[in-house]
Amino acid sequence: MSEQQHLAKAGFETRAIHAGYEPDPTTGAVIPPIYATSTYKQDGVGGLRGGYEYSRSANPTRTALEGNIAALEQGERGFAFASGLAAEDTLVRSLCTPGDHVVIPDDAYGGTYRLFDKVEKAWGLEHSPAPVSDVDAVRAAIRPGQTRLVWVETPTNPMLTIGDIEALAAVAHEAGALLVVDNTFASPYLQQPLILGADVVLHSTTKYCGGHSDVVGGALVVRDLEVADKVAFHQNAIGAVAGPFDAWLTLRGLKTLGVRMDRHCDNAEKVVDFLLDHPKVEQVVYPGLESHPGHDVAAKQMKRFGGMVSFRVTGGEQAALAVCEGTEVFTLGESLGGVESLIEHPGRMTHASVAGTDLEVPADLVRLSVGIETADDLIADLDRALG
Repeated sequence: MSEQQHLAKAGFETRAIHAGYEPDPTTGAVIPPIYATSTYKQDGVGGLRGGYEYSRSANPTRTALEGNIAALEQGERGFAFASGLAAEDTLVRSLCTPGDHVVIPDDAYGGTYRLFDKVEKAWGLEHSPAPVSDVDAVRAAIRPGQTRLVWVETPTNPMLTIGDIEALAAVAHEAGALLVVDNTFASPYLQQPLILGADVVLHSTTKYCGGHSDVVGGALVVRDLEVADKVAFHQNAIGAVAGPFDAWLTLRGLKTLGVRMDRHCDNAEKVVDFLLDHPKVEQVVYPGLESHPGHDVAAKQMKRFGGMVSFRVTGGEQAALAVCEGTEVFTLGESLGGVESLIEHPGRMTHASVAGTDLEVPADLVRLSVGIETADDLIADLDRALG
C-alpha cells in the first residue's frame, strides 16, 4: 500500500498535512516546490515526463493542491482554479449546454447570482431560485428533463440557511440532475458533502482553505470519474487555472485548516452569546443556535457550526452601516475565512448585485467573519461599535 493510499484512511489533520505530495525523492523536501515554469522538456516527441507538458494543462504544485483537497473532501479528483467563480463557470460549461436549467439558492452569494443571471443566462442557461432549506420547494423548482444541476450553499451567504444535503441529493438524483454543494462557509473540516450524496463540491479557496487573506482561488472536487473527465477537459480548454504560487499558498493554508476552524468556531460561539444579550441587536443568525430553523440538520451534517455570524441591528440600515464603520479589531472588508476578523454590510457590499431581486438581503443585516484573535477583544470591539 502506497503512502497516499494509507492516508485515505487517516484522520483529517493527517490528510491535510500529508495528502497530495510525498517528500521530494532527490532532496527530501517535505513541502512541494513552487514550479514556476510554463513548459517542460519532453523525452522525445510526445514523451511526457510525469504527464507534464504545459502548465495550463498541469503543474506539479497545482497537482499537489488538487490531490490534497480531493483527499480532504474524500472525492475522486480535485481541480484548482484562479478563483471560486472561475471554478463555477468551468463546472457549468462542463456539465450544461444552452437550453438547460439550474436550480440555485434563493439567497445565493451575489457573485454566483450574477454569474447565472448575467453571464450564463446570455449563453442560454436558465435558472430558478429556491430556498435550500425547503426540499419540497427545490423539488418543485426542478424541470424534469431540463434541470441539469441543483446548486446549493449550506450554510448560505449571508443568511446562513441550512440545506439537508442528503435529502437534496435524493431529490436531484430522482430528476436525473447532479447536486453541487458550495462548501465554502463550512470548509472541508466541518462538512464533507460528497459523503452525504453530493456529486460536486465547490470552494472559493480564497476563504477558509487559504485562510490568510493572501491568495485568490477556487476548487472543485468530484466523486464520479466521468464527471471528472468532463471537468478536466474544460479546465484545460478554458484555462482559468490556479498558478503555482497561488496553489502553493492555498496548500500551505490547508495544512492548518483543522486547528484554525476550531478557533473560528470557538470565537464565533462567544460572539454569538454576546450579541444575543445586546439590546441593539434585533436578531442573531447562527446555525449553532437551537432557535435556528436549520439547527438540527446542521448538527447532523456538520462537525461544528462555523465562524460566520450574521445579525440584524435595531435602527435599520443606517445603524447597521454605523456598526460596520465603527469597529477597530474587526476590519471593514469583503471576503471571509481569514485569520483576521472581518465585518461587512451585505446589502451595500458583497450582495449589491441582488438588490431589487427576490434574493435581496435585509438592509439592517451585518455579516461577521469571526477570526482567530482573542475573543475578549472581538467582543469589546463589537460592544463599542454597537454602543
